[in-house]
Amino acid sequence: MKKTVESEQAIYNLYDRPPLLPFIGLSLQHLFSMFGATILVPLLVGLDPAVALFASGVGTLIHLLTTHGRVPAYMGSSFAFIIPMVSMMKTVGYSAVGQGVVSVGLCYLVIALIVAKAGTAWIDKIFPPEVVGPVIMVIGLSLAQTAAQSGTEINGQYDMRAFIVAGVTLLVTIFCNFYLKGFLGLIPVLLGIIFGYICALLFGLVDFSPVMQADWFSLPHFDFFFAGSAKHAAHFYPMAMLTMMPLVLVTLSEHLGHLLVLKKVTGHDFFKDPGLSKTLAGDGLASVFAGLVGGPALTSYGENIGVMQLSRVFSVWVIAGAAVFASIFAFIGKLAALIRSVPGAVTGGVGLMLYGVIAAAGIQVMVDNRIDYGKKRNLLIAGPVLVVGIGNFHLQLLSEVDFSGVAIATLLGIILNLILPKESK
Repeated sequence: MKKTVESEQAIYNLYDRPPLLPFIGLSLQHLFSMFGATILVPLLVGLDPAVALFASGVGTLIHLLTTHGRVPAYMGSSFAFIIPMVSMMKTVGYSAVGQGVVSVGLCYLVIALIVAKAGTAWIDKIFPPEVVGPVIMVIGLSLAQTAAQSGTEINGQYDMRAFIVAGVTLLVTIFCNFYLKGFLGLIPVLLGIIFGYICALLFGLVDFSPVMQADWFSLPHFDFFFAGSAKHAAHFYPMAMLTMMPLVLVTLSEHLGHLLVLKKVTGHDFFKDPGLSKTLAGDGLASVFAGLVGGPALTSYGENIGVMQLSRVFSVWVIAGAAVFASIFAFIGKLAALIRSVPGAVTGGVGLMLYGVIAAAGIQVMVDNRIDYGKKRNLLIAGPVLVVGIGNFHLQLLSEVDFSGVAIATLLGIILNLILPKESK
């Protein structure tokens, strides 16, 4: 394997393989961090969460293989396609959704081919530090409201119990990360989730009945090659593809943003090694697989990047371990039900830390590159980007195509950087 730029503060770098006990703990930490969001998408759409979990695990392994094991990115269910998927599930079934998901993956593969031919020199031109910093901040802070709502509300109503549980989860995560050493110091997020879960139990926020009712072995409801829905006959749905394919622009901006965050966190330039074409192809193949087995489209997850930033563990082996655990847990009914029983107050408490850590990485980009906000140009780029992204100033077309505030903010930053003169008058 190629050597990477070593991060001075890293406990385990990209290609380091931790010993067995830390390896298991660190992998489970990543699994718990992405689990809530990954199963929330299929629950909203009407898909089997176990299939989504399995698809995310195998999709992550596919991404790792495609990138030659050089990118520590976990592939989870994408929220960008929820609206069209919900609409198609109600009217047609998974045959249309699956074809749309596969078309999303194929779009990525086409873009990857173009990038492989055209190169990546354009990235430095459209993503200088004065754009990268605010965009990374937006990626983290755009999720702040979600974390805050999960940590203060139960069934849409403010609940002091949720506030206390989320607060305990957050404080324990901070304490463990700052004070604990050795193995326990490597898994602050997992420890925060465990203590938060115990606190939620004491407040009666955990429903154990699904765990007791679940079987030890449970086969996910796979929908292979779109044949399990629409009266068990797979038809061709071109409108499904035309509806979902434009949203690739949204996830593409997320993809670039996450690579920029990973570059900052790990000290390794993934745009050059293994190359943007490889990372895009990995995303594409992961979504193609998900669509063929009955899952939603996949994308890299900021939650897992936050875990890496917090734990200083960047090992691709740990990401692979989380993917293997996810694939196995999809077939173990009681384990999957136990993880699903983690209340939103706990995941919200963890999110208060993880999303903030991502935003802080954006600030660090600007500090390291000495971006001068006394200059009008830099101020006029960062200001709109932050407000548009954090406020979710989104663009909705035809009631099914919704470009998120993060995507609009990224595009706005690129355009402003290209049209504003370097020296303001």
